[in-house]
Amino acid sequence: MKLALVMALVAAPALAEAPPEPDGYRGAPYSAPVPETLAGATVVDTEGAANLHRDGKAVFIDVMPRDVKPPDLPKGTIWRDKPRDSIPGAIWLPNTGFQALSAEEEAYLRAGLVEATKGNKSQPVVFFCRADCWMSWNAAKRALDFGYSHVIWYPEGPEGWITLPKNPPLQRVEPFQAL
Repeated sequence: MKLALVMALVAAPALAEAPPEPDGYRGAPYSAPVPETLAGATVVDTEGAANLHRDGKAVFIDVMPRDVKPPDLPKGTIWRDKPRDSIPGAIWLPNTGFQALSAEEEAYLRAGLVEATKGNKSQPVVFFCRADCWMSWNAAKRALDFGYSHVIWYPEGPEGWITLPKNPPLQRVEPFQAL
């Protein structure tokens, strides 16, 4: 009896179902299990993302958020932005995967997508953040809502990327600077 209980507890996480797609955008907590699908988009695993990267026809968009300098930081305190290592060639559009975006954040996302795709809404665009992060799901869904027709969601992110030995190593990126 005890063995059966232990086996059931060990197997339970593997049997857990992915959550369903929400009707709109997903809010906090963003670091949580994600769905297996995104209506209107293609979902790829690490092998699929690697193939797209090698092919060179898709652009990669990293939406990992960036820490904001606290407004009440004591005078004289040195603030250092946390560095971001990402998939080589990715454009980092931080803070664009939240449930709700300010007008400035939405404009930043739109500008980054236009720059990345050279204005071609049929350009394949791969969105990622990190494993089990809703921000890439939200950003990819938003791109679909903006009219992009070849949206690809890579839910495994850099954590998945580094598991494939043939992939090039992660590279340090800086946030996209809109003109």
